[in-house]
Amino acid sequence: MLWYNYRMVAISISEIQKDLPGYLRRVQAGEIFIVTDQDRPIAEIKPATAGPNGQRPIGLCTDEFQVPDDFDDPLPEHVLRDFGA
Repeated sequence: MLWYNYRMVAISISEIQKDLPGYLRRVQAGEIFIVTDQDRPIAEIKPATAGPNGQRPIGLCTDEFQVPDDFDDPLPEHVLRDFGA
């Protein structure tokens, strides 16, 4: 199922309470909902990514990004200062 192409839909708590089973069916079909409380986002409901055995699939982001060689080098002094270190 390719659910990443769906757009996120904002929905209020009161609206989702009116038909929770219906919204969960839509999530199962791939939709993503942002649940809001007084127009403020508080949660995201989306399809689960775990496989049938409860483990996440391996390689979902293969070739999506490269870890730079200096990934674990100490942070520059100006960054440490910004964190108050």
